[in-house]
Amino acid sequence: MTRKKVTIIGAGATGGAMAQRLIERNICDVVLQDDPQFAGTMHHGKALDEMEAAAWQGFSVKISATDGWEETANSDVIVCTAGAPRKPGMSREELLNGNATIVRAKISEAAKHSPNAVIIIFANPMDAMCHVALKASGFPASRVIGQGGMLDSARYRYFVSQAVGVSPLDVHGYVIGGHTDTTMVPVVSQTRVGGVPLTDLLPQDQIDYVVGKAMRGGAEITELYKTGSAYYAPSAATVAMVETIILDQRRLQPCSVLHTGEYGIEGVYSGTVAQLGDSGVIRTFELPLTAEEKEKVVGAANATKELVKLITD
Repeated sequence: MTRKKVTIIGAGATGGAMAQRLIERNICDVVLQDDPQFAGTMHHGKALDEMEAAAWQGFSVKISATDGWEETANSDVIVCTAGAPRKPGMSREELLNGNATIVRAKISEAAKHSPNAVIIIFANPMDAMCHVALKASGFPASRVIGQGGMLDSARYRYFVSQAVGVSPLDVHGYVIGGHTDTTMVPVVSQTRVGGVPLTDLLPQDQIDYVVGKAMRGGAEITELYKTGSAYYAPSAATVAMVETIILDQRRLQPCSVLHTGEYGIEGVYSGTVAQLGDSGVIRTFELPLTAEEKEKVVGAANATKELVKLITD
């Protein structure tokens, strides 16, 4: 049986971490694609370095690196991390047109060589970059997905778990809406800890603190790193999506999809809960929101619409 293949575009800190997490799951071959003009031979070094761990990590899949695209052909999943990371004090929106140019070029080539792949967009501003990737690939929207809600929900669940004093595994809550510090929407009304509503476990001031920590999660780490942005949690969140798709697990995961009426939103990428499988998005789920939460979700989608208007071809 032919192994599944995943191409990771961009072999920086996040791409390298994704590759490591993925090959250690032993479920697919991995190709690291990068531009030698910017990356030099780093991606080749990372591929070799990670393969040399196989004897002790116990995986038999292959990781390779390429400057071009032939080796990426017939990938089942393409993860696009290419683009400039945020610097301290920089918003995701400030990255807009520079990263749009990169994503457009990368996805156009990747799609030509892997016309049946599912694309996961990691580059920021993520919701807007999904629109760039959708147009550049020519794929149906079900096969172009943004990962933002996975990362934001992971952070939210961690901060809830710390506030309540339980394992993050027992926290069930989603962050939907946009993938920016101001437009993400932690859905407090539907958050459960061991089946118990969060609002029954924490007073409002503590809930507000947790929500604030989650919304500033990426910015806080950027400030602490000084010279880069987060990559451990982002890689874990993205690889969970890849695994769901590669193994056709049909799990429900919070991610950015092209809305077709959810929450009254049409024609824009925004976060909601989606069922993912080997064909990409199988169906979406519309969470029951409070009036305030819904207003924020709609506002996030409108903000992305305005951002997309600023993208130059």
